Amino acid sequence: MLDNTIKAQLKTYFEKIVSPIVLTATLDDSPTSESMLVLLNEVAEQSDKVTVITTGKAEHTPSFTVSKIDEAARITFSGLPMGHEMTSFILAILQASGYPPKVEQDIIERIRGINDKLHFQTFISLSCHNCPDVVQALNLFAALNPNIEHEMIDGALFQNLVDQYQIMAVPTLILNGQVFGQGRMGVEEIIAKLDTESPQKDAEKLNTKEKFDVLIVGGGPAGSAAAIYAARKGIHTGIVAERFGGQVMDTLGIENFISVQETEGPKLVQALEQHVKSYAVDIMNLQRATALRSSSDGIEVELENGAILKSKSIIISTGARWREMGVPGEQKYRNKGVAYCPHCDGPLFKGKRVAVIGGGNSGVEAAIDLAGIVGHVTLIEFDSKLRADAILQKKLLSLPNVTVIKNALTKEVLGDQVKVNGLRFLDRISNTEHSLELEGIFVQIGLLPNTDWLKGTVDLSKHGEVIVDPKGETSMPGVFAAGDCTTVPFKQIIIAMGDGAKASLGAFDYLIRSSVAEPVTA
Repeated sequence: MLDNTIKAQLKTYFEKIVSPIVLTATLDDSPTSESMLVLLNEVAEQSDKVTVITTGKAEHTPSFTVSKIDEAARITFSGLPMGHEMTSFILAILQASGYPPKVEQDIIERIRGINDKLHFQTFISLSCHNCPDVVQALNLFAALNPNIEHEMIDGALFQNLVDQYQIMAVPTLILNGQVFGQGRMGVEEIIAKLDTESPQKDAEKLNTKEKFDVLIVGGGPAGSAAAIYAARKGIHTGIVAERFGGQVMDTLGIENFISVQETEGPKLVQALEQHVKSYAVDIMNLQRATALRSSSDGIEVELENGAILKSKSIIISTGARWREMGVPGEQKYRNKGVAYCPHCDGPLFKGKRVAVIGGGNSGVEAAIDLAGIVGHVTLIEFDSKLRADAILQKKLLSLPNVTVIKNALTKEVLGDQVKVNGLRFLDRISNTEHSLELEGIFVQIGLLPNTDWLKGTVDLSKHGEVIVDPKGETSMPGVFAAGDCTTVPFKQIIIAMGDGAKASLGAFDYLIRSSVAEPVTA
């Protein structure tokens, strides 16, 4: 199951194991149990500090726990942790053994200070690239605090549990039997959600920050590049972001990033964050900007928690988000059949009927991917023709379980009050309405710039994009913008990075010029 290269890597990693670990499996006669036992034995063979036993009596089969010998297990994997979750498994062994995690001491103390009994379950799919962040975060909670337990559950393997909790999107977090959250969440986000006083504490801390020379709002590729370029100039640089990495965290395959033949969004974001942290950049994560304004003391950015950050110059790099259909039922059934990430949520719809909205590259690629998992895919396109690349269209039309409907306007998402059960659309040629019976709808109709908070401050285009000049400067002096939130054409990662560098150089030029006093005339 594991090739020799991976085995060699595991031997190296397992040299860091602090205390002996036991992997306790609960198995049956299924092929998955057989594969699980092979995996556990091959992993254990790479260190004399790892032992496998098969006498487990866990609630879910097949599964296994990770724990120190003679210590109650608090980390469980219900399912085979392959693909993106293999790293979660290896980290769990190190974390459970007592190996110190790479998080700030303040975070460790806050986790250890939780006194409530917390039983977390995370529903994942092995194709989901956001799920490992949640699994690894909660495994760390369980490793550090004996009051906390965590179980990873492969939704594709435990369909009965998926139906029980009405799981239609991953990752979904269950806490003590109730839905706790959905989507990618890191350690800090989970702590903030558990601690109701967290926003107030954050605001008090942020209000004490000294004025920045350059403050970047947004932590995607553009914001990262801007921060690096500013910090290299030796000026006081800060970056405030709702989540570091932005939209790239939701991107699976990246094959057009020059000099890197192939990578994945989360891997690229990790590299960006490490690069930014190698400089003296003040990173303020999990913070949403709500207002921008000039003041007698420079430029201010107000955050959702009420904190106010001051700076001599600002770079806006807030990126974009998935465009929504804006039809009745979409919000009601979001994550209950309405989804935006086919890679993450597709496995939950195995054998079912789904629709993909949008005939561009994203929509057609989604339909192709889903066709290999679901029972049937109906692609709905508003225009009279698909806009995807010809090679993608050819592949799509060759698939036997795909139907393409063009000249169709989606009118309503239908449901049974719990989950999606259909879709209503208008035939634009005959002007007649039709309904489709289905269980899932994947929306792939482009992006919207995250600029709502800027209305009335800087000039925006009719599409809501920040209007910038060749140096990235906006209509407000000292305020620059970069990346997908601007009028710069072609929304690509590599373009956003170059854009961020350009805006940072523009801001530095602005600071130099604005610091020079006007000559005194007689």
